[in-house]
Amino acid sequence: MTNELLAIFMIGGFFTLIITGVPVGISLAISGLLFGYLGFGDGLFNLLPSRIYGVVTNYTLLALPLFIFMGVMLEKSRLAEDLLETIGLAMGGLRGGMALAIVLVGVLMGASSGIVGATVVTAGLIALGPLIKRGYDHGVSCGVICASGTLGQIIPPSLVLILLADIMGESVGTLFAAALIPGLMLGGLFVAYILLLGVVAPNRVPPIPQDERAAVSSGELTKRLLLVVVPPLALVFAVLGSIIGGVAAPTEAASMGAFGSILLAAFARRLDFTTLKEVAESTLSTSAMVFFILICAQPFGLAFRGLGGEHLVQDAFAQIPGGLEGQLFFLMALLFVLGFFLEWIEISYIALPLFLPIFASSGVDMVWIAILVAMNLQTSFLTPPFGWALFFLRGVAPPEVTTADIYRGVIPFIGIQLVGLAIVFLYPGVATWLPKAIGW
Repeated sequence: MTNELLAIFMIGGFFTLIITGVPVGISLAISGLLFGYLGFGDGLFNLLPSRIYGVVTNYTLLALPLFIFMGVMLEKSRLAEDLLETIGLAMGGLRGGMALAIVLVGVLMGASSGIVGATVVTAGLIALGPLIKRGYDHGVSCGVICASGTLGQIIPPSLVLILLADIMGESVGTLFAAALIPGLMLGGLFVAYILLLGVVAPNRVPPIPQDERAAVSSGELTKRLLLVVVPPLALVFAVLGSIIGGVAAPTEAASMGAFGSILLAAFARRLDFTTLKEVAESTLSTSAMVFFILICAQPFGLAFRGLGGEHLVQDAFAQIPGGLEGQLFFLMALLFVLGFFLEWIEISYIALPLFLPIFASSGVDMVWIAILVAMNLQTSFLTPPFGWALFFLRGVAPPEVTTADIYRGVIPFIGIQLVGLAIVFLYPGVATWLPKAIGW
């Protein structure tokens, strides 16, 4: 059997293991080790240690657990809960005001941690019940919570961007700068959709009743805004500004962000041993999951390249009509479809390395490609049947909210994300302007 056939069977074997319920990391390792050994013997095992050592000693990847710690601390100390309540009161007079507050909190939480689960679960526990009691449409309520939670995948500091920088050999700061405008643009598109709903279907997104808003004086609301909203904003600007401005490397900035989140929790009198223990445990489990998949992806990627799989992909790509734009459109479509069945981290370490050399050799701006990929991967959290944001919300939703409500609610936001992706595709300057402006 030729090596090319082994490469094809390796891909098939991986998906077979996934379908039968084997965890993704183990499926990657088994298929890579088995077919790699069949293809070129025990030479694979001689190369693996250096590849795995390179992953676990990668200094840039050290930022992952630090940013995870930062986001989990904001969640466990209930600072995110305070944010949502305060901004909700400030925006409550508008039609769709509470939904707008959830989008704004999604932007702030995304810029604080980049953890989708933390934002979706927090917003689901705090806001979903009150939204429904105030007359919000079930689908709109679920959709805005799930979609706002996914903003952390494109707004820096994003775990996706850190891993894409490692895969594509780009600077983390460059990708952070490139993703800032597209991420804020996407949040703006969500806001525009909610405001439009307030005009064309006001009964689906009613304002907070006047008597409820009158219970909080303007002076008290201003005080809460200063005490609750300003400190996390300052932390976000300090972390992102130091990275994008070139003052600190991502790992150093992440460590200061983690320390800053501890100070914020202490300032709010929410820091105790129990909270710190829960944050440490959650950070450990999330970080271990990410690094386990990264390590298991090494034998898979090494075997696929050794078996000549890259040449197969390149030959197949050459048959796609439309030249470079056609190939890029095909890649975007493929990533979108894979997002229905796989997590973003598996897609990043399985599919992307197969196609990226083709674009790198053609002279395309890889920063632009990275942002397109990140925005595309963001939709994988919303697309049924395996969108993780849907699972997170289903786990905390009240009984009157059905799974059909959640699926129905996210469909418009998937469409909005695809509109944002199309804008960046047609106008690359949306992603490339800021890195060039600041000299990255």
